[in-house]
Amino acid sequence: MTGRQVDVLVVGAGPAGLAAASLLATTGARVEVLEREQRPGGVPRHCAHGGFGTWPATLTGPAYAALLADGAARAGAEVRTGVTALDWAGPRTLTTVGPRGAETLAARAVVLATGARERPRAARLVPGTRPAGVCTTGELQQAVHLYGQHIGTRAVIVGAEDVSHAAADTVRAAGAEVVALVTELPRPPVAPARTLTARLWHGTPVLTGTTVTELLGHGRLSGVRVRHRDGRTATLACDTVVFTGDFVPDHELARRGALTLDPGTRGPAVDGALRTSRPGVFAVGSVLHAVESAATAAREGAHAATAVRAWLTRDAGPADGDWPAGVPLVAEPPLLRITPNRVTPADRLPYLLRTALPLTRPVLDVTQDGRPLHRERFPLTRAVPHRALTLTARWTHRVDPGGGPVHVTVSRPV
Repeated sequence: MTGRQVDVLVVGAGPAGLAAASLLATTGARVEVLEREQRPGGVPRHCAHGGFGTWPATLTGPAYAALLADGAARAGAEVRTGVTALDWAGPRTLTTVGPRGAETLAARAVVLATGARERPRAARLVPGTRPAGVCTTGELQQAVHLYGQHIGTRAVIVGAEDVSHAAADTVRAAGAEVVALVTELPRPPVAPARTLTARLWHGTPVLTGTTVTELLGHGRLSGVRVRHRDGRTATLACDTVVFTGDFVPDHELARRGALTLDPGTRGPAVDGALRTSRPGVFAVGSVLHAVESAATAAREGAHAATAVRAWLTRDAGPADGDWPAGVPLVAEPPLLRITPNRVTPADRLPYLLRTALPLTRPVLDVTQDGRPLHRERFPLTRAVPHRALTLTARWTHRVDPGGGPVHVTVSRPV
Protein backbone atom coordinates (compact mmCIF):
# COMPACT_ATOMS: atom_id res chain seq x y z
CA MET A 1 0.00 0.00 0.00
CA THR A 2 1.49 3.33 -1.08
CA GLY A 3 1.17 6.59 0.84
CA ARG A 4 1.05 10.24 -0.23
CA GLN A 5 0.53 13.68 1.31
CA VAL A 6 -1.70 16.49 0.00
CA ASP A 7 -2.91 19.77 1.43
CA VAL A 8 -6.65 19.13 1.04
CA LEU A 9 -8.42 15.86 0.37
CA VAL A 10 -12.01 16.22 -0.88
CA VAL A 11 -14.14 13.07 -0.75
CA GLY A 12 -16.90 13.34 -3.34
CA ALA A 13 -16.97 15.14 -6.71
CA GLY A 14 -20.50 16.51 -6.63
CA PRO A 15 -21.32 20.25 -6.71
CA ALA A 16 -20.23 20.80 -3.09
CA GLY A 17 -16.90 19.00 -3.38
CA LEU A 18 -16.01 20.49 -6.76
CA ALA A 19 -16.86 24.04 -5.68
CA ALA A 20 -14.66 23.69 -2.59
CA ALA A 21 -11.83 22.14 -4.61
CA SER A 22 -11.91 24.89 -7.25
CA LEU A 23 -11.56 27.74 -4.77
CA LEU A 24 -8.92 25.99 -2.67
CA ALA A 25 -6.82 25.06 -5.70
CA THR A 26 -6.75 28.69 -6.86
CA THR A 27 -4.91 29.59 -3.64
CA GLY A 28 -2.06 27.26 -4.55
CA ALA A 29 -3.06 24.44 -2.23
CA ARG A 30 -2.48 20.92 -3.48
CA VAL A 31 -6.04 19.59 -3.71
CA GLU A 32 -7.09 16.06 -4.57
CA VAL A 33 -10.71 15.04 -5.14
CA LEU A 34 -11.79 11.40 -4.83
CA GLU A 35 -14.92 10.18 -6.62
CA ARG A 36 -16.10 6.57 -6.58
CA GLU A 37 -18.15 6.98 -9.77
CA GLN A 38 -16.42 6.88 -13.15
CA ARG A 39 -17.20 10.53 -13.91
CA PRO A 40 -17.30 13.61 -11.67
CA GLY A 41 -20.31 15.85 -11.21
CA GLY A 42 -22.52 14.02 -8.73
CA VAL A 43 -26.29 13.70 -9.13
CA PRO A 44 -26.62 16.45 -11.80
CA ARG A 45 -24.87 14.11 -14.27
CA HIS A 46 -28.08 12.14 -14.69
CA CYS A 47 -30.61 14.97 -14.26
CA ALA A 48 -31.43 15.82 -17.86
CA HIS A 49 -33.78 18.68 -16.95
CA GLY A 50 -32.71 22.32 -16.85
CA GLY A 51 -32.63 24.77 -13.95
CA PHE A 52 -29.05 24.22 -12.78
CA GLY A 53 -26.69 27.13 -12.30
CA THR A 54 -27.47 30.85 -12.17
CA TRP A 55 -30.72 32.27 -13.54
CA PRO A 56 -31.44 33.18 -16.34
CA ALA A 57 -28.60 31.29 -18.05
CA THR A 58 -29.51 27.97 -16.44
CA LEU A 59 -28.09 24.67 -17.64
CA THR A 60 -29.12 21.06 -17.80
CA GLY A 61 -27.77 18.81 -15.05
CA PRO A 62 -25.08 17.17 -17.24
CA ALA A 63 -23.90 20.56 -18.53
CA TYR A 64 -23.74 21.93 -14.99
CA ALA A 65 -21.78 18.89 -13.78
CA ALA A 66 -19.31 19.25 -16.65
CA LEU A 67 -18.90 22.98 -15.92
CA LEU A 68 -18.03 22.32 -12.27
CA ALA A 69 -15.66 19.46 -13.09
CA ASP A 70 -13.86 21.52 -15.76
CA GLY A 71 -13.61 24.45 -13.36
CA ALA A 72 -11.96 22.32 -10.68
CA ALA A 73 -9.48 20.86 -13.17
CA ARG A 74 -8.61 24.29 -14.60
CA ALA A 75 -8.05 25.63 -11.08
CA GLY A 76 -5.43 22.94 -10.54
CA ALA A 77 -7.28 20.35 -8.46
CA GLU A 78 -6.62 16.70 -9.28
CA VAL A 79 -9.97 14.97 -9.73
CA ARG A 80 -9.64 11.18 -9.52
CA THR A 81 -12.59 8.95 -10.43
CA GLY A 82 -13.20 5.29 -9.65
CA VAL A 83 -11.62 5.78 -6.22
CA THR A 84 -13.36 4.78 -2.99
CA ALA A 85 -12.37 6.05 0.45
CA LEU A 86 -12.55 3.03 2.73
CA ASP A 87 -11.59 4.11 6.25
CA TRP A 88 -9.51 6.41 8.41
CA ALA A 89 -5.87 5.61 9.16
CA GLY A 90 -5.33 8.75 11.25
CA PRO A 91 -7.02 12.06 12.19
CA ARG A 92 -6.81 13.31 8.57
CA THR A 93 -5.55 10.22 6.77
CA LEU A 94 -7.71 7.94 4.63
CA THR A 95 -7.20 4.51 3.11
CA THR A 96 -8.49 4.26 -0.46
CA VAL A 97 -8.73 1.82 -3.33
CA GLY A 98 -8.90 2.64 -7.03
CA PRO A 99 -7.14 2.19 -10.37
CA ARG A 100 -3.78 2.76 -8.66
CA GLY A 101 -4.55 0.04 -6.13
CA ALA A 102 -4.64 0.54 -2.37
CA GLU A 103 -3.33 3.88 -1.11
CA THR A 104 -3.05 5.83 2.10
CA LEU A 105 -3.62 9.55 1.63
CA ALA A 106 -2.69 12.00 4.38
CA ALA A 107 -3.96 15.58 4.22
CA ARG A 108 -3.71 18.76 6.25
CA ALA A 109 -7.49 19.15 5.83
CA VAL A 110 -10.28 16.81 4.71
CA VAL A 111 -13.60 17.88 3.18
CA LEU A 112 -16.38 15.30 3.27
CA ALA A 113 -18.76 15.83 0.34
CA THR A 114 -20.14 12.30 0.14
CA GLY A 115 -23.72 13.30 -0.67
CA ALA A 116 -26.94 11.41 0.03
CA ARG A 117 -29.01 8.56 -1.33
CA GLU A 118 -32.66 7.57 -1.50
CA ARG A 119 -33.75 4.73 0.73
CA PRO A 120 -34.60 1.75 -1.50
CA ARG A 121 -37.58 -0.58 -1.22
CA ALA A 122 -35.84 -2.88 1.31
CA ALA A 123 -35.05 -0.02 3.70
CA ARG A 124 -38.71 1.11 3.54
CA LEU A 125 -39.84 -2.39 4.55
CA VAL A 126 -42.25 -2.81 1.63
CA PRO A 127 -43.23 -6.51 1.52
CA GLY A 128 -43.90 -8.71 -1.50
CA THR A 129 -41.92 -10.58 -4.12
CA ARG A 130 -38.55 -9.51 -5.50
CA PRO A 131 -39.20 -8.89 -9.20
CA ALA A 132 -37.28 -6.78 -11.69
CA GLY A 133 -38.56 -3.26 -12.31
CA VAL A 134 -38.04 -1.82 -8.79
CA CYS A 135 -35.74 1.22 -8.51
CA THR A 136 -35.07 4.60 -6.95
CA THR A 137 -35.03 7.93 -8.80
CA GLY A 138 -31.24 7.89 -9.10
CA GLU A 139 -31.23 4.36 -10.53
CA LEU A 140 -34.00 5.32 -12.97
CA GLN A 141 -32.25 8.47 -14.17
CA GLN A 142 -28.93 6.70 -14.63
CA ALA A 143 -30.57 3.87 -16.56
CA VAL A 144 -32.41 6.25 -18.89
CA HIS A 145 -30.10 9.25 -19.25
CA LEU A 146 -26.65 7.66 -18.87
CA TYR A 147 -27.11 4.19 -20.32
CA GLY A 148 -30.22 4.44 -22.54
CA GLN A 149 -31.81 1.36 -20.99
CA HIS A 150 -35.42 0.24 -21.40
CA ILE A 151 -37.45 0.58 -18.17
CA GLY A 152 -40.85 -0.92 -19.00
CA THR A 153 -44.14 0.58 -20.17
CA ARG A 154 -46.17 1.50 -17.03
CA ALA A 155 -44.67 3.03 -13.88
CA VAL A 156 -45.96 3.93 -10.43
CA ILE A 157 -44.07 6.73 -8.67
CA VAL A 158 -43.96 6.46 -4.87
CA GLY A 159 -43.84 10.07 -3.69
CA ALA A 160 -45.25 13.43 -4.79
CA GLU A 161 -42.44 15.95 -4.23
CA ASP A 162 -39.96 17.68 -6.53
CA VAL A 163 -37.82 14.59 -7.06
CA SER A 164 -40.98 12.55 -7.73
CA HIS A 165 -41.94 14.93 -10.51
CA ALA A 166 -38.43 14.59 -11.96
CA ALA A 167 -38.81 10.80 -11.85
CA ALA A 168 -42.13 11.05 -13.66
CA ASP A 169 -40.55 13.23 -16.36
CA THR A 170 -37.79 10.64 -16.78
CA VAL A 171 -40.35 7.85 -17.15
CA ARG A 172 -42.09 9.82 -19.90
CA ALA A 173 -38.77 10.61 -21.58
CA ALA A 174 -38.19 6.85 -21.79
CA GLY A 175 -41.52 6.45 -23.60
CA ALA A 176 -43.38 4.87 -20.67
CA GLU A 177 -46.67 5.83 -19.00
CA VAL A 178 -46.93 7.15 -15.45
CA VAL A 179 -49.85 5.29 -13.86
CA ALA A 180 -49.98 7.32 -10.65
CA LEU A 181 -48.02 9.22 -8.02
CA VAL A 182 -48.62 7.72 -4.56
CA THR A 183 -47.99 9.60 -1.30
CA GLU A 184 -48.84 8.91 2.34
CA LEU A 185 -49.32 12.64 2.96
CA PRO A 186 -52.89 13.99 3.06
CA ARG A 187 -52.04 16.35 0.23
CA PRO A 188 -49.07 16.76 -2.11
CA PRO A 189 -46.30 18.67 -0.27
CA VAL A 190 -45.33 20.69 -3.33
CA ALA A 191 -47.14 21.59 -6.51
CA PRO A 192 -45.41 22.75 -9.68
CA ALA A 193 -47.09 25.96 -10.78
CA ARG A 194 -50.20 25.39 -12.92
CA THR A 195 -49.60 21.65 -13.25
CA LEU A 196 -51.31 20.21 -10.17
CA THR A 197 -55.08 20.46 -10.32
CA ALA A 198 -57.15 18.70 -7.64
CA ARG A 199 -55.68 15.18 -7.70
CA LEU A 200 -53.99 15.31 -11.09
CA TRP A 201 -50.44 16.23 -12.09
CA HIS A 202 -49.95 16.61 -15.86
CA GLY A 203 -53.05 14.43 -16.18
CA THR A 204 -51.61 11.73 -13.89
CA PRO A 205 -53.58 10.71 -10.77
CA VAL A 206 -52.00 11.75 -7.46
CA LEU A 207 -53.15 9.30 -4.76
CA THR A 208 -52.80 11.08 -1.41
CA GLY A 209 -53.14 9.38 1.95
CA THR A 210 -52.11 6.16 0.24
CA THR A 211 -49.50 3.56 1.18
CA VAL A 212 -47.83 0.91 -0.96
CA THR A 213 -48.40 -2.33 0.98
CA GLU A 214 -47.05 -4.99 -1.39
CA LEU A 215 -45.15 -5.56 -4.62
CA LEU A 216 -46.53 -8.21 -6.95
CA GLY A 217 -45.09 -10.33 -9.73
CA HIS A 218 -42.52 -13.01 -10.45
CA GLY A 219 -39.62 -12.31 -12.77
CA ARG A 220 -41.00 -8.86 -13.65
CA LEU A 221 -43.16 -6.57 -11.53
CA SER A 222 -46.84 -6.94 -12.41
CA GLY A 223 -48.38 -4.45 -10.00
CA VAL A 224 -48.40 -2.78 -6.60
CA ARG A 225 -51.05 -3.14 -3.92
CA VAL A 226 -51.98 0.09 -2.16
CA ARG A 227 -54.11 0.97 0.85
CA HIS A 228 -55.97 4.26 1.09
CA ARG A 229 -56.45 6.24 4.28
CA ASP A 230 -60.02 4.99 4.66
CA GLY A 231 -58.87 1.37 4.55
CA ARG A 232 -59.79 0.62 0.93
CA THR A 233 -57.24 -1.38 -1.03
CA ALA A 234 -56.50 -1.50 -4.74
CA THR A 235 -53.98 -2.99 -7.16
CA LEU A 236 -52.25 -0.74 -9.69
CA ALA A 237 -51.07 -2.69 -12.73
CA CYS A 238 -47.50 -1.68 -13.65
CA ASP A 239 -44.15 -3.16 -14.62
CA THR A 240 -42.02 -0.47 -12.94
CA VAL A 241 -42.16 1.18 -9.52
CA VAL A 242 -39.91 4.10 -8.57
CA PHE A 243 -39.31 4.90 -4.89
CA THR A 244 -38.52 8.61 -4.67
CA GLY A 245 -37.38 10.95 -1.90
CA ASP A 246 -36.78 9.73 1.66
CA PHE A 247 -33.12 10.72 1.39
CA VAL A 248 -30.49 9.76 3.94
CA PRO A 249 -26.92 11.11 4.06
CA ASP A 250 -24.06 8.92 2.86
CA HIS A 251 -22.45 9.20 6.28
CA GLU A 252 -20.59 5.87 6.52
CA LEU A 253 -17.18 7.53 6.35
CA ALA A 254 -18.20 10.07 8.99
CA ARG A 255 -19.42 7.28 11.25
CA ARG A 256 -16.26 5.24 10.80
CA GLY A 257 -14.30 8.32 11.81
CA ALA A 258 -16.40 8.67 14.99
CA LEU A 259 -17.50 12.17 13.95
CA THR A 260 -20.38 13.53 16.00
CA LEU A 261 -23.65 13.08 14.07
CA ASP A 262 -26.68 15.33 14.40
CA PRO A 263 -29.80 13.35 15.39
CA GLY A 264 -32.04 15.49 13.17
CA THR A 265 -30.07 15.31 9.94
CA ARG A 266 -28.22 12.02 10.63
CA GLY A 267 -25.22 13.67 9.00
CA PRO A 268 -22.10 15.17 10.63
CA ALA A 269 -22.81 17.92 13.14
CA VAL A 270 -21.21 21.16 11.92
CA ASP A 271 -20.94 24.78 12.98
CA GLY A 272 -21.43 27.80 10.72
CA ALA A 273 -17.96 27.31 9.22
CA LEU A 274 -18.96 23.70 8.37
CA ARG A 275 -16.34 22.31 10.76
CA THR A 276 -17.06 18.86 12.16
CA SER A 277 -16.16 17.52 15.59
CA ARG A 278 -12.81 16.32 14.25
CA PRO A 279 -10.31 19.19 13.88
CA GLY A 280 -9.35 19.85 10.27
CA VAL A 281 -12.29 17.82 8.90
CA PHE A 282 -15.13 19.71 7.21
CA ALA A 283 -18.43 18.55 5.71
CA VAL A 284 -20.49 20.10 2.92
CA GLY A 285 -23.50 19.40 0.72
CA SER A 286 -26.11 16.69 1.00
CA VAL A 287 -24.17 14.66 3.58
CA LEU A 288 -25.29 17.45 5.93
CA HIS A 289 -28.90 17.78 4.78
CA ALA A 290 -30.35 15.12 2.58
CA VAL A 291 -31.19 16.70 0.26
CA GLU A 292 -31.08 20.35 -0.91
CA SER A 293 -30.44 21.81 -4.35
CA ALA A 294 -27.18 21.58 -6.27
CA ALA A 295 -26.86 25.36 -5.99
CA THR A 296 -27.09 25.12 -2.19
CA ALA A 297 -24.42 22.41 -2.16
CA ALA A 298 -22.11 24.50 -4.35
CA ARG A 299 -22.57 27.55 -2.11
CA GLU A 300 -21.66 25.48 0.92
CA GLY A 301 -18.57 24.16 -0.82
CA ALA A 302 -17.48 27.72 -1.54
CA HIS A 303 -18.26 28.77 2.04
CA ALA A 304 -16.27 25.89 3.52
CA ALA A 305 -13.28 26.76 1.33
CA THR A 306 -12.82 29.95 3.37
CA ALA A 307 -12.74 27.99 6.63
CA VAL A 308 -10.37 25.41 5.16
CA ARG A 309 -8.00 28.18 4.05
CA ALA A 310 -8.08 29.59 7.60
CA TRP A 311 -7.22 26.14 8.95
CA LEU A 312 -4.33 25.71 6.52
CA THR A 313 -2.84 29.12 7.22
CA ARG A 314 -3.33 29.20 11.00
CA ASP A 315 -0.33 30.03 13.16
CA ALA A 316 1.50 27.19 14.83
CA GLY A 317 0.26 28.34 18.24
CA PRO A 318 -3.37 27.14 18.37
CA ALA A 319 -3.79 23.45 19.11
CA ASP A 320 -6.38 21.27 17.47
CA GLY A 321 -8.60 21.52 20.52
CA ASP A 322 -8.79 25.32 20.15
CA TRP A 323 -11.15 24.96 17.18
CA PRO A 324 -14.53 24.55 18.91
CA ALA A 325 -17.69 23.31 17.23
CA GLY A 326 -19.95 25.62 19.26
CA VAL A 327 -23.12 24.75 21.17
CA PRO A 328 -25.88 22.50 19.79
CA LEU A 329 -28.62 24.10 17.70
CA VAL A 330 -31.90 22.19 18.05
CA ALA A 331 -35.00 22.45 15.84
CA GLU A 332 -38.11 21.64 17.86
CA PRO A 333 -41.18 19.82 16.40
CA PRO A 334 -42.88 20.25 14.02
CA LEU A 335 -39.49 21.28 12.62
CA LEU A 336 -37.52 18.22 11.54
CA ARG A 337 -33.95 19.48 11.34
CA ILE A 338 -31.67 22.45 10.94
CA THR A 339 -28.30 22.89 9.22
CA PRO A 340 -25.75 23.96 10.45
CA ASN A 341 -26.64 22.38 13.77
CA ARG A 342 -23.91 23.85 15.99
CA VAL A 343 -23.52 27.58 16.50
CA THR A 344 -20.73 29.95 17.49
CA PRO A 345 -20.99 33.75 17.84
CA ALA A 346 -18.94 34.21 14.63
CA ASP A 347 -21.19 32.11 12.36
CA ARG A 348 -22.71 33.87 9.36
CA LEU A 349 -24.02 31.06 7.13
CA PRO A 350 -27.86 31.11 6.91
CA TYR A 351 -29.63 28.11 8.41
CA LEU A 352 -31.74 25.65 6.43
CA LEU A 353 -34.74 24.06 8.13
CA ARG A 354 -37.29 21.42 7.13
CA THR A 355 -40.74 20.95 8.61
CA ALA A 356 -42.81 17.81 9.09
CA LEU A 357 -46.12 19.69 8.67
CA PRO A 358 -47.32 22.59 6.51
CA LEU A 359 -46.82 25.93 8.29
CA THR A 360 -48.82 28.99 7.28
CA ARG A 361 -46.89 32.26 7.70
CA PRO A 362 -44.64 30.74 10.39
CA VAL A 363 -42.89 32.72 13.11
CA LEU A 364 -39.62 31.24 14.36
CA ASP A 365 -38.20 32.00 17.81
CA VAL A 366 -34.53 31.41 18.65
CA THR A 367 -33.71 31.08 22.37
CA GLN A 368 -30.85 29.97 24.61
CA ASP A 369 -31.43 29.01 28.25
CA GLY A 370 -34.81 30.77 28.05
CA ARG A 371 -33.22 33.98 26.73
CA PRO A 372 -34.64 35.30 23.42
CA LEU A 373 -32.02 35.69 20.71
CA HIS A 374 -34.09 36.30 17.59
CA ARG A 375 -37.60 36.21 16.15
CA GLU A 376 -38.20 35.87 12.43
CA ARG A 377 -41.55 36.21 10.66
CA PHE A 378 -42.35 34.76 7.26
CA PRO A 379 -45.61 36.62 6.49
CA LEU A 380 -45.79 35.61 2.82
CA THR A 381 -44.40 32.10 3.16
CA ARG A 382 -46.18 28.78 3.51
CA ALA A 383 -43.57 26.29 4.62
CA VAL A 384 -44.24 22.75 3.40
CA PRO A 385 -42.49 19.40 3.86
CA HIS A 386 -39.69 18.68 1.40
CA ARG A 387 -38.94 22.39 0.89
CA ALA A 388 -36.27 24.35 2.75
CA LEU A 389 -37.02 27.31 5.00
CA THR A 390 -34.11 29.74 5.47
CA LEU A 391 -33.32 31.40 8.81
CA THR A 392 -30.89 34.31 8.92
CA ALA A 393 -27.69 34.09 11.00
CA ARG A 394 -27.74 37.75 12.07
CA TRP A 395 -28.43 36.73 15.68
CA THR A 396 -25.44 34.47 16.30
CA HIS A 397 -23.36 37.16 18.01
CA ARG A 398 -25.83 36.97 20.92
CA VAL A 399 -25.03 33.31 21.59
CA ASP A 400 -23.24 32.47 24.86
CA PRO A 401 -20.48 29.96 23.93
CA GLY A 402 -20.59 28.59 27.46
CA GLY A 403 -24.38 28.33 27.62
CA GLY A 404 -26.80 25.54 26.85
CA PRO A 405 -28.24 24.46 23.51
CA VAL A 406 -29.91 27.02 21.26
CA HIS A 407 -33.51 26.13 20.38
CA VAL A 408 -35.51 27.09 17.28
CA THR A 409 -39.28 26.82 17.77
CA VAL A 410 -42.40 27.64 15.78
CA SER A 411 -44.40 30.16 17.79
CA ARG A 412 -47.26 30.48 15.30
CA PRO A 413 -49.91 27.73 15.27
CA VAL A 414 -49.66 25.23 12.42
